[in-house]
Amino acid sequence: MQATRPAWPAASAADFVDSLLRFFQRAGESRYDEAVSQLEHALQTAHLAVRARDSDHAIAAALLHDIGHLLLAGHDEQALFLDTDLEHEVVGAHWLAQMFPQRVTDPIREHVRAKRYLCAIDSRYHRRLSSASRRSLELQGGALPDCARASVDLIPHFADAVTLRRRDDAGKVAGKAVPGLETYRALLESLVRV
Repeated sequence: MQATRPAWPAASAADFVDSLLRFFQRAGESRYDEAVSQLEHALQTAHLAVRARDSDHAIAAALLHDIGHLLLAGHDEQALFLDTDLEHEVVGAHWLAQMFPQRVTDPIREHVRAKRYLCAIDSRYHRRLSSASRRSLELQGGALPDCARASVDLIPHFADAVTLRRRDDAGKVAGKAVPGLETYRALLESLVRV
């Protein structure tokens, strides 16, 4: 059963965030990989951003970076998300842009390109990727070619996307205890544009 998406427009930031967190709680139980669920991965990634004292925008991006998978129902039991690149990063960023500023959505939109960039400039980075990330990398076009690497400095908030990518890679630890979704309610409400 697919979780119902939060509706646009929301009556208030609090109403939207309440709907968003309920959606995330239901849809996030799907598996990210063999180690963690989508929700566990999101919470671990956000917690890493909090521990690093990242900005509120970066913490929100860390929490929501893979929401496109949930919107696409890309991690259900019938269809493995690693069989096709559905551009979850674009879907998620576009959907979130209706309520969140670009400082949240740009890093989300660019976190896959950031992985491709890091693979192109650092062979050790590629070797440290999880098996799921290595498999999805191939579907996403592999390491970024030289011609594309030369223009990443022109992409808004690309440095934030690289930071998000590093948090993303580290947020896949089975059984790791981190604060729950409610921890982020006030932060998300403060960033929502209604």
